[in-house]
Amino acid sequence: MCGIIGYVGRREAAPLLLEGLGRLEYRGYDSAGIATSSSKKLHLRKRAGRVGNLASLLSEHPAPGSLGIAHTRWATHGPANDSNAHPHVAGDGDSAVALVHNGVIENYAPLKRRLQSSGVQFTSETDTEVISQLIAKELQDDLVEAVQDVLPLLKGTYALAVMSPRNPDLLVGARLGSPLVLGIGEGEFFLASDPAALAGLTDRVVYLQDRQIVVISTMGWHVLDADRSPIAVDVHTVAHEAVESGCGEYAHCMLKEIFEQPQALEAAMHGRFSDEDASADFDGLNIDPRQLRGAERFILTGCGTSYYAGLVGEYLIEEFARIPVEVEYASEFRYRNPPIDRNTIVMAITQSGETADTLAAVRESKRKGHPTIALCNVDGSSIAREADGVVPLRAGPEIGVASTKAFTSQVMVLTMLALHLGRLRHLSSPKGSQMLDEMRALPDAVRAALHCHAQVQQIAAKYVDCTNMLYLGRQYLYPVALEGALKLKEISYLHAEGYPAAEMKHGPIALVDRDTPSVFLISGGPIFDKVMSNLEEVRARGGPVIAVASEDDAAIASQVAGRADEVILVPEVPEYLQPIVFAIPLQMLAYHIALLRGCDVDKPRNLAKSVTVE
Repeated sequence: MCGIIGYVGRREAAPLLLEGLGRLEYRGYDSAGIATSSSKKLHLRKRAGRVGNLASLLSEHPAPGSLGIAHTRWATHGPANDSNAHPHVAGDGDSAVALVHNGVIENYAPLKRRLQSSGVQFTSETDTEVISQLIAKELQDDLVEAVQDVLPLLKGTYALAVMSPRNPDLLVGARLGSPLVLGIGEGEFFLASDPAALAGLTDRVVYLQDRQIVVISTMGWHVLDADRSPIAVDVHTVAHEAVESGCGEYAHCMLKEIFEQPQALEAAMHGRFSDEDASADFDGLNIDPRQLRGAERFILTGCGTSYYAGLVGEYLIEEFARIPVEVEYASEFRYRNPPIDRNTIVMAITQSGETADTLAAVRESKRKGHPTIALCNVDGSSIAREADGVVPLRAGPEIGVASTKAFTSQVMVLTMLALHLGRLRHLSSPKGSQMLDEMRALPDAVRAALHCHAQVQQIAAKYVDCTNMLYLGRQYLYPVALEGALKLKEISYLHAEGYPAAEMKHGPIALVDRDTPSVFLISGGPIFDKVMSNLEEVRARGGPVIAVASEDDAAIASQVAGRADEVILVPEVPEYLQPIVFAIPLQMLAYHIALLRGCDVDKPRNLAKSVTVE
């Protein structure tokens, strides 16, 4: 959840480290800090709050030196304050050790008690300080040796960057379960949690693997394995995606990313349609068509928004490919040890490609011999590299913590996969061609749906003072109700719940009153009358109703308009594409309510973009 960057070279480290922290702030923004080294002296600067607070401190109290480490934090142990901010320093003089850490040390408490019994004084509440104190205690003359001696004592996950005046030209990195990459420049080297932090600095990286240690100096670098032996590693060239400084013409990155969804959907489809085969094709699946054809079950796994995209995928794959699907929270799947049929394929859905629980689910599935496919938005991420096959989402960088275009891109890719699997099994060529045409028309439907912006802004102003909201949908729109409620919770801090509309009367209806709006997602078809009956049950109890419905179906639109307090109309699309179109006004509603409540839309409290801890 935290962001790490380190530098060894000939330039002043602090400006480069600050620049990298700015790109890593999506990983946590509770506090930030930097440590540099010059003339065998450590310079430590830390501040609670955003990276900007640290930048202000450095402008008043510079941190000189051409070697340094920096960190932006998402708190796990101890509140967000100056003392708990990284780097953590242990020891004195040239035996001091400065360290930054991403991950969680599960056995820190007994280690801390042992150190305290030997007289060690702690200055923070973090698990991380235990690591720095242990290394300082072990340090004699060789920082690398001290780090190697301490790592086997740690239970949990870590990405570390360590420095000490005892070895003033050396930076040591280590990884277990949390991402860390080495960046290779011209006479200078970097460590980072994410290659994106190195944009403009270098495009050559080494992805460190678990239990590897990297040793860096101005003279070069080498990687050691767990047995302390040098190993050969591959150097990759990464294409850094161009990211606009700030949010362009938009007030917030989230709003920008909502409006980027038509282009993101076009990118997801580009080059992946085969009119000749009436199907969607994917490079990188790395699973033989015969194996896909013989699959007897799919397990889709993810967390948060990605899990809800997986629920849509369940409907899609079961309808078009006629393959049974289970959707599992990755955090439960990794520990549950369910019985899994031999011909089962596991599909991991993730925006960042670094979600700890999803990565663990992939590893557990591979350990048991099941083919794995990753739907991922970040090339080179841990999950993208470890899965047997990968389908890039191509949504482009998503800066806002609350996912928008990544969700709709995930659903788009799942739709194409459902078509691909269906055509391998029973789906007819005419039906495949029809679906291709319908998917090609979808970006324009989303562009039209975005016209609801001004109307949703007015609706948000009407309901901004409510304290609870219900989101209700059926079939394909049930997962969208869950995702809409999540968006509202994430950025406005209002309590919201999503349910299948028919389940409302089995408990949630007790919440309905005049101060609890219900957002109904309404489509045509055989269950339209059922959903309208649920709507009437809310009205009978005085609950306000906000309805989202298809505008091109005049009968539906007129009936909904006569019964709902507010009606948001979106373009009519086939049922299986409705999740993407109906998600748009729900994203807008969450955005505008959060804005009116004075919340930080792009960086909501307590959240981070990449969840790399359990």
